Amino acid sequence: MTGVGKSTALGALHAARPGLKVLPDRREVTDAVMILPLAGRPVTDREERFALTARYREANPGGMAQALGSLLADTGVWGPSPVFDGLRGLDEVRYAAEAFAAWRFVALGAPDAVRVRRLLGRADRFDQVRAGEGGDDLRAALGDLRGVEAVFGAAELDALAALEQEGHAAPDILAKTKIVVSERRSYDPAAAEDFLRTLPPARALVLDTVALSPEAVARAVQAWAGEAGR
Repeated sequence: MTGVGKSTALGALHAARPGLKVLPDRREVTDAVMILPLAGRPVTDREERFALTARYREANPGGMAQALGSLLADTGVWGPSPVFDGLRGLDEVRYAAEAFAAWRFVALGAPDAVRVRRLLGRADRFDQVRAGEGGDDLRAALGDLRGVEAVFGAAELDALAALEQEGHAAPDILAKTKIVVSERRSYDPAAAEDFLRTLPPARALVLDTVALSPEAVARAVQAWAGEAGR
């Protein structure tokens, strides 16, 4: 999920293992396999992208796992054990685990409020979404986001609105919160993590990126990958 620390952790892992091969990421595969065939044009707004990928999943319930599994990677270029970032939600993870016995999984988790904070702290041109007209009352605008009550409680929304006092612009807070809420309408990370915990330890590793630094995540993944490969 966006904002759980994947890019930071992957960077730390790559620094520790310079030979690591990383496949084209979820955005690139989504553009090639889902967005362009359905929309016929590039789409940058994340809310619109979520709607298009939902349409893709109606016909392909395995979602990104199904899309990725339909592609071929040259092992001469990508090596025998490339890394992909990343699958989302129970349906994708379960499909991948059941359809591809050799695939192994690392799940990185963080609370939704932390994800909003992390999105506010990065300058990614991909983090675009039409947040709507929030007016002067950020707290009210946050509470009016579609589906927000399923993701954030009242106290959490109060805390998000208070981020304005830390120097974050209200439109940015609203937009980043909408990204997280939009993702959570389609993907449940907790359900995916629960499923991964049912797999043999050699196939799945679940890590908390709040409790662990990126370097600690990289070390944990390295140690797990070494044990799993024996």
